[in-house]
Amino acid sequence: MSTNRYSSITQAVSHILNEIDGDITLGVPLGLGKPNPLVNELYRRLKADGKRRLNIYTALSLNKPTAHSDLEARFLNPFVERVFGDYPDLDYLNDLRDGTLPPNITVNEFFLKSGDWLANTVAQQNYINSNYTHIARDMAHNGVNVVAQAVAMREDEAGLRISLACNSDVTMDMIDLLQPRRDAGEKIFTVGLVNHNLPYMVNDAEISPDLFDIIIDDPAGTHTLFSTPNMKVTQTDYAIGLHTSTLVQDGGTLQIGIGSLGDAIAHSLIMRQHDNSNYTTLIRRLNQGVPLKPDQETTPFVKGLYGCSEMFVNGFLKLMQAGIIRKPVYGHAGLQTLLNKGLLTDKVTPHTLRILREHGLIASPLDGDDISFLVRFGIFHEDCTFEDGQLHAGETVIGNDLDDSDVLQGIIAHCLGQQLTGGVIMHGGFFLGPRDFYDTLRGMSEPERERICMSSITFINHLYGDRYGDEKLKRAQRAKARFINTCMMTTLAGAHVSDGLENGKVVSGVGGQYNFVAQAHELPDGRSVLMMRSHRMVDGEVKSNIVTHYGHITIPRHLRDILVTEYGIADLRAKNDSDIIKALLNVTDSRCQDELREWAVAQGKLSADYIIPKIYRDNTPESLAARLEPFQASLPAFPFGTDFTKDELAIVKALMALKASTENPLNLVKSVINSVFKDHEVPQRYLERMGLEETHSLKERVMRRLFMGNF
Repeated sequence: MSTNRYSSITQAVSHILNEIDGDITLGVPLGLGKPNPLVNELYRRLKADGKRRLNIYTALSLNKPTAHSDLEARFLNPFVERVFGDYPDLDYLNDLRDGTLPPNITVNEFFLKSGDWLANTVAQQNYINSNYTHIARDMAHNGVNVVAQAVAMREDEAGLRISLACNSDVTMDMIDLLQPRRDAGEKIFTVGLVNHNLPYMVNDAEISPDLFDIIIDDPAGTHTLFSTPNMKVTQTDYAIGLHTSTLVQDGGTLQIGIGSLGDAIAHSLIMRQHDNSNYTTLIRRLNQGVPLKPDQETTPFVKGLYGCSEMFVNGFLKLMQAGIIRKPVYGHAGLQTLLNKGLLTDKVTPHTLRILREHGLIASPLDGDDISFLVRFGIFHEDCTFEDGQLHAGETVIGNDLDDSDVLQGIIAHCLGQQLTGGVIMHGGFFLGPRDFYDTLRGMSEPERERICMSSITFINHLYGDRYGDEKLKRAQRAKARFINTCMMTTLAGAHVSDGLENGKVVSGVGGQYNFVAQAHELPDGRSVLMMRSHRMVDGEVKSNIVTHYGHITIPRHLRDILVTEYGIADLRAKNDSDIIKALLNVTDSRCQDELREWAVAQGKLSADYIIPKIYRDNTPESLAARLEPFQASLPAFPFGTDFTKDELAIVKALMALKASTENPLNLVKSVINSVFKDHEVPQRYLERMGLEETHSLKERVMRRLFMGNF
């Protein structure tokens, strides 16, 4: 197709609206890949039109955080301005939240920002429940006729190059699925809006500009990237991350997610690698001396890990920088299999040729396909070619009979490389992270960047063949896979609840969780690990997240595998119902164990004489804190830094205490009395940061007193 280039979003949108006769059905990626200024222009135009419909299909729509009170605003607004800069909010998201979405516009999301939309009936009604691998299909099924994405661009003497950058997840699949409708004459547009702040990612993310009908390079398209500030990692999070880290095997494959639990795992793995003595002592203490299972490891990584995750998160980058994510995989099933078996290493020697020949990957005499394969992976130098039936190394004619000792010596002297090339240590479908994550990606050298491959979700999230690899290749690459995700609740039958409530309301979405759980069961040495905090507090009362049963599930019980709470690891695979319950009780908070046990006995699922082992009867926050206390210096609240200043962290703590008191009337009364009748020393700079160094009204004086009273 021919590509039209625009320097104006307004002009490009006018072109689209003039060319498409009728409704616009817009498909845009999740998260960072949304071309917000373009989406806003389309939205404003069709909102003003009022007649033509705009149907938006997307996921994880993100706007800057907003305050819900004057006091919150005093803290939050300067932070948002500093961290989010000129990031443009999505107009449709503001209207959706305010209940002012016009009747000619619908917003359909496949994944919601967790917990944000529980009370929004429109968002709940227009949620589409699909596996991540089915989103491109479902968008196409719903008649998408405009596919738009934020892209990175390079332009030099070689011409224009485009990268899908942060979102290579569904766009290429969408383009393929829409082609038959194009061929039938339907007007369909693929649009790339250049954001020069996006890191330029190579490999599968780098695509031909010709795949876009329109490429827009408007200054308005270049804005601050949405960032996700690092969350505080609690002691509970660390306990879960430490337990989970022992399940990760050297030479294996790793998938983790975003948030404090993901950071806890990454930090635990870094401890395992670089502070192993302290780490192993901590693991022993955490497990109260109970020996680890044979498939658990605590030794440093010799071979390293390969990252394969739908989301390339900051934790992966930290693991790369720590030298843990360093195991390359190669885009050839036969070569990868030989590496897995230890028959080859990434060092190239004459032995490499012999092994490749013995296993049928090359032949003798060598032909053109053999030479291409050997050059592709660095076994031969790039100047090696096959011409007139002979192997050439630059100007030198070598010959191609490996059984000829002179030819073999010529190959060793002129052709043989030193190390395999083209290896990838990280496959990801999309990325989202804090500001320093983007800075690091932008600052990478080209060789460093080439070791990261942003690719299609159909490649990453399941084993079936796709444009980037067949099932045999994926199985070879994903050795000893540990697909690690989170859930909200687990039933005593072993089913998991991750995305919604039993009343039908959606908390977030299934995303790719089911894909990875199913994939783990298909790989002979793969495991699915779901992490979960054992309990939550509701109105001051302990509520177990391990429950008797629940009216909604995300992962059915027949796909149960490993559950990790702060109290340990429950391996549920292949167990009968009684043993599943026993394993789950062992990682349940002890304040809830008896009630769950009694229910299981009453249902006939557990023997009446079963006694929970004594070692698991002290599963309490206090006991956990005591076990972790000697290691506090090794378990920082923000292991990978934070966008908050030290003063802001102190202020946040006070604001959270105040918020907690406002949710409890009795505590609020105490807080007010404490604020009025007690003097609290608060650094002047805290008051200045909150704009409360001077007060000019009764409201401001009350706010100042309440604020100071929570230090």
